Amino acid sequence: MKEIGFTEIGDIKVGHAHDLNAATGCTVIICEKGATAGVDVRGGAPGTRETDLLSPVNLVDKVHAVFLSGGSAFGLDAAAGLMDFLEEKGIGLDVGVTRVPIVCGAVLFDLTIGDFRVRPDREMGYRACQAAAGKMTCRGNLGAGTGATVGKILGMKRAMKGGLGSSSLQIGELKVGAMAAVNCLGDVVDPLTGERLAGPLSEDMMTVLDTEEIMTRSSFEKKDLFGRNTTIGVVATNAALTKSQATKLASMAQDGFARVMRPAHSMFDGDTIFAVAAGSVSADLSVLGLLGARLMERAVVDAVKSAESLCGIISWSDYKNRKDK
Repeated sequence: MKEIGFTEIGDIKVGHAHDLNAATGCTVIICEKGATAGVDVRGGAPGTRETDLLSPVNLVDKVHAVFLSGGSAFGLDAAAGLMDFLEEKGIGLDVGVTRVPIVCGAVLFDLTIGDFRVRPDREMGYRACQAAAGKMTCRGNLGAGTGATVGKILGMKRAMKGGLGSSSLQIGELKVGAMAAVNCLGDVVDPLTGERLAGPLSEDMMTVLDTEEIMTRSSFEKKDLFGRNTTIGVVATNAALTKSQATKLASMAQDGFARVMRPAHSMFDGDTIFAVAAGSVSADLSVLGLLGARLMERAVVDAVKSAESLCGIISWSDYKNRKDK
């Protein structure tokens, strides 16, 4: 077993585009030859594109790209840029007169950081595709993780910075990886150490508080403190899977969210995971699922630890340095 990069998995390319001043961006995973895909949506407030198409009972077997984007529902516009780019390259489902790219994706809410008037759009989606490569960094303040934040139940001034994270490994010929843009309502807890890495900060900004405890204590209050969330991710593998198996892999990978984000899958998160199988390696689905969940845990932790402070929102590393002084 060895650690590898997310872009070393199968026939996929990853690209990012973002605006650091506006604090938003998008990430694309391109499968030029097509890949079997599935999806699992657990949060109560999802923003998604073409997820119904991934149902095992529906027609299309392959997708050509998956995107993760900021911008809330506005960010779904980034898909148009992917469609333009892929059609120009002759990539998509052959319908006679042209090829129609099959593009699925999901968005997170980052409008309350940076400039809400700037959102991932057609042009940004196209730029992300232009940047796509076989070797690409998938962690930090970039792509869909640019404006991601964590622990917003006490307001943005006491939130912490989320980001994009990834974790991948190879066992023999099998390669599996996870990538996540972490923008959750709740806290991020390292399952290996129990350390609460990110969440709402105390008034003196020196302690990470417990979101679940705050929610339970204030459940009687009629306040909308929750509409700024959602963590979205992708599990990729070079295994050969059917649509049903890919759907199950996405479902099992959600266990990783539940182990590391507290709470996960709330009515105010749109937590969504795609699974992409772009290869021919034989693999046991149960093993793939447990690896997907484990790697998704690590990807979420990586997103928080690799993020940098932005627009006045403090990162884990800066918080840690301040605590250690």
